[in-house]
Amino acid sequence: MSEIKKYEITEPWIRLNCALGEGPYYEENTHSLRFLDVEKCELHRVDLNIGASSHKLVKKNDISFGVTSDIEGNDTEFIFGGKYGYGICNRETGEYRWIKKVWSDEESADNKPNRMRGNDGGVDSQGRFWVGFMNDPLITEFTDEGAVFRLDTDLSLHRPLSNITIPNGTTWNASDNIMFWTDSPLKTIFQFDYSPITGEITNRRPYFVMPEDNRYGDDAVPDGHCLDAEGYMWTALHGGSHVLRLSPQGEIVAEIKLPTLQPTCPAFCGEEMVITSAGGTSGPDGKGVDEFAGSVFKINVGVKGLKKYKFKGDAATKAPSV
Repeated sequence: MSEIKKYEITEPWIRLNCALGEGPYYEENTHSLRFLDVEKCELHRVDLNIGASSHKLVKKNDISFGVTSDIEGNDTEFIFGGKYGYGICNRETGEYRWIKKVWSDEESADNKPNRMRGNDGGVDSQGRFWVGFMNDPLITEFTDEGAVFRLDTDLSLHRPLSNITIPNGTTWNASDNIMFWTDSPLKTIFQFDYSPITGEITNRRPYFVMPEDNRYGDDAVPDGHCLDAEGYMWTALHGGSHVLRLSPQGEIVAEIKLPTLQPTCPAFCGEEMVITSAGGTSGPDGKGVDEFAGSVFKINVGVKGLKKYKFKGDAATKAPSV
């Protein structure tokens, strides 16, 4: 076994108390970062040309966003997977509109839209947006009634995965024939054979399973992840105070130690990796679970991220004419 490379972050880049910091997304054309607080329904933004001092709360909305993506041909808005389905949001104002609700009439009659919410996801090479939905912990207990949806470019909706609990991190390898997806309660990142032409996924199998020795803690589970330009995956360990770098074979080759228990998702901004975290309000008396819980962290890891794709929607996803 080769030696594991060690990194350590000792303090936040942006000190916050996000209840559930998530969804860091690098807007390459503006060199900006946006991220979310899912439980507080907040959209945040940072101008990376200026740095942490430019951080601002764009808007506190009436529903949660779980994950976002840029839209091809639309530089003023982004698409999100949120409380009830897919929507379009203005980058600067935070105002949004729905384009596709995900639950059937039968599921809606059973109140499913209210007890579920969007969580994590990603856009594939053909511009389709995959989003996992899970029970909303502010409403109900976790069950296995979650699902992963795929919104195609013609806004048709598909449900490739059902009967799951907490879906996380959806990504694809550079060869575009493997899709990675996390089921956090199973402590496993799975891989599927993937067809970019049809969007079909088959042959589900483990890619990475948390070490049996519990070296990162009994409650550590893989959360959000991203891939770098060398084909390695970086995954946050919620409850484990680390981000791991995994080889294409799923072996741990590097680890970033963070000064907080619940990192949630890493994202590349050039060679800088930004990492969101949770737990800013879930400690005793509504305080953080630790000093830096809910903050945002940053570190240079010496490699850039794999190319990210934009959603390729129809006219409904384009910026409104002024």
